[in-house]
Amino acid sequence: MTLNKVNWGIIGCGNVTELKSGPAFNKVEHSKLVAVMRRNAKKAADYAHRHGVPKWHSDAGQLINDPEVNAIYVATPPDTHALYAIAAMRAGKPVYVEKPMARTYQECQEMLRVSEETGMPLFVAYYRRSLPAFLKVKELIADGIIGKPLTVNVRLHKSVPERDLKPETQFWHVNPEIAGAGYFYDLASHQFDYLDFVFGPVTEVHGIAKNIAGYYPAEDTVSAAFAFGSGVTGTGSWSFVVPKGCEEDIIEITGTKGKLSFSSFQHGDVKLTSPEGMVSFSFQNPENIQHHLIRQVVQELRGEGKCVSTGHSAARTSWVLEEIVKEYYKKLTT
Repeated sequence: MTLNKVNWGIIGCGNVTELKSGPAFNKVEHSKLVAVMRRNAKKAADYAHRHGVPKWHSDAGQLINDPEVNAIYVATPPDTHALYAIAAMRAGKPVYVEKPMARTYQECQEMLRVSEETGMPLFVAYYRRSLPAFLKVKELIADGIIGKPLTVNVRLHKSVPERDLKPETQFWHVNPEIAGAGYFYDLASHQFDYLDFVFGPVTEVHGIAKNIAGYYPAEDTVSAAFAFGSGVTGTGSWSFVVPKGCEEDIIEITGTKGKLSFSSFQHGDVKLTSPEGMVSFSFQNPENIQHHLIRQVVQELRGEGKCVSTGHSAARTSWVLEEIVKEYYKKLTT
């Protein structure tokens, strides 16, 4: 399908839409945010007022069927991603959905099936595929600066937020019924999707997931080994219950001539280490972190280009995540 002007409707105008994504829909050429939806009518009206959005709804069906809306951004928690994306595509509207794509790989497959059945494009908000630092890493690898890539090591260790210490104040991110798993799905999804972008699909993966601290039902500590079809191997360590001062956020990619080191979430410098020494590259992100990716979505919907983050690439990431934690959840439900 080809649209002349993309008139967006947002389902679920929560925190992620305040700065990361929402304002970008009006900044991209040939794109406009025309309606928002939140189940809480007062909050929906407040968001629309603060962001200058002409219309608001408190019912998702009303927004999906709004004749002024011709594209849908699903920014709800993962338990309704498939529900709303499928409803929007069946209403003849392309969809841009938050990450992770859905709670399960099976839900991702159903979303892809409906996208194919309806002919409606499906995109996922893995915006690191469009950010300058991450594009520079991909470019350096493609140019052979670190030689032949050998291995990847991912480490993400975070301390426990105060809110997670009590069940009554915990966010949905640690409720597997809503999120699919825990913080691993929320954060490692970005990392695995980016590595898919650089090296292609993961073809082999083994993982161990545990809940060690006992604050919530989701896993809190994960280890994994994985390999890409290209031959590159990888390992990863994730823990969301380390003490303050022991936090770490780094991806290291080592090749036959050097190593690249960079952060997944701090958006700091990219460091290149080689026998000649160490070089740093600095980058500036857009004010709205999803801006570049939203521009690609709009360009594809207008027939002017291709978006680098699709339902197909995002579903591959969901498969990897699920393979890593599946044994933990099998035990949890038996």
